[in-house]
Amino acid sequence: MNVIRGTWSLDDRLERILREVPFEVPAGAEAVTVRLRYDRSAGVLDLGCGDPEGFRGWSGGARDAYTITADWATPGYLPGPVREGTWQVWLRLHRVPPQGLDYTLEIVTASAPPPRPATEEPPAGERPPRRDIPDLDGLRWYAGDFHAHTLHSDGSLTVSELAALARGRGLDFLAVTDHNTVSHHPELTEIDRGITLLPGQEVTTDRGHANVFGDVGWVDFRQPADSWVRHAARAGGLVSINHPLGADCAWLQPVTERPRIAEVWHSGWWDRRWGAPLAWADAWHDDLVAIGASDFHRPGSDGLPGSPTTWVLAADPGLVFDAVSAGRTAISAGPGEPLLLRLGDELLALDADGLVLVRPGGARQVIRGDRVLVPAGPGRHRLETYENEVMALCA
Repeated sequence: MNVIRGTWSLDDRLERILREVPFEVPAGAEAVTVRLRYDRSAGVLDLGCGDPEGFRGWSGGARDAYTITADWATPGYLPGPVREGTWQVWLRLHRVPPQGLDYTLEIVTASAPPPRPATEEPPAGERPPRRDIPDLDGLRWYAGDFHAHTLHSDGSLTVSELAALARGRGLDFLAVTDHNTVSHHPELTEIDRGITLLPGQEVTTDRGHANVFGDVGWVDFRQPADSWVRHAARAGGLVSINHPLGADCAWLQPVTERPRIAEVWHSGWWDRRWGAPLAWADAWHDDLVAIGASDFHRPGSDGLPGSPTTWVLAADPGLVFDAVSAGRTAISAGPGEPLLLRLGDELLALDADGLVLVRPGGARQVIRGDRVLVPAGPGRHRLETYENEVMALCA
């Protein structure tokens, strides 16, 4: 066992927040295990790993240990060859008190891999009946969520458990967006839960979070935000600004080309009479595409998948990203909540009796009935209560 001890200071954090602690892996090693010990009541250290060829995983503050072998790895980390040479423990100095933070790393290399931890398949949930929503020119409105986490970062559920939960909520698709890793991506196509699972990565930093959608490979969160945007564009992916007004993870990153997509409606929008998210959206981009996100981590601590629900007009759930790029989105508070959809030159207000339709210019109209068609103009429309609580958004 290789034991490394040290102390991080607040000056260290301010100088460079991400640190690499090197260690050697000998020829013939079949497994690497790293354990991090520190006083969690005093600070927070995020944990990751790099090998001689680059990224091997990230778990942030969710874990204090990981194992990497050729055939399996701790969620958040990539299985594969255990290469001889200099590896690195990545430590992000997330919170360091003025008095400093002592830490210990215990690193073990083994000539035989430990057994893979056992897992159990969750029961399949029943999907509720679909809502009666008309198709448009061969396209269908699909219900989904663009932000959720699993055991591969700081969530509590496996990918399969998350998929079963989302399907039981009535969702057609779910983007799985673990923090700073893509180790969950291979599982998305292996699991058949009656829901389309879409690949994503939540690029997570002290100055804001962004989702990169698509099978585009790992995006290096250590680089400036402009590089994330370029990476996604080169690989055919999309970038969304996450919870831009989200307390200590609000968007503060400088970025030259502002992404057109943003989580305008996040589960953290507790009081939807507060108009700041809508004002931010108007200021951010003239042609912004609004999406919603539960940011689900675990039952009881966040909105459930689909809270809010993003509706996307697409030919197939697997083509959701193309539809988002085209701006065909709407958002409701949940899968069965009041809904406002654009159907060509009309808007369909569904289960919205007594709500107020607010047009882009500010004109207002009371909706009378549970299934009402009204003329549509250009721009973002919304449904509100008489107290100005936002109930639905439509591009």
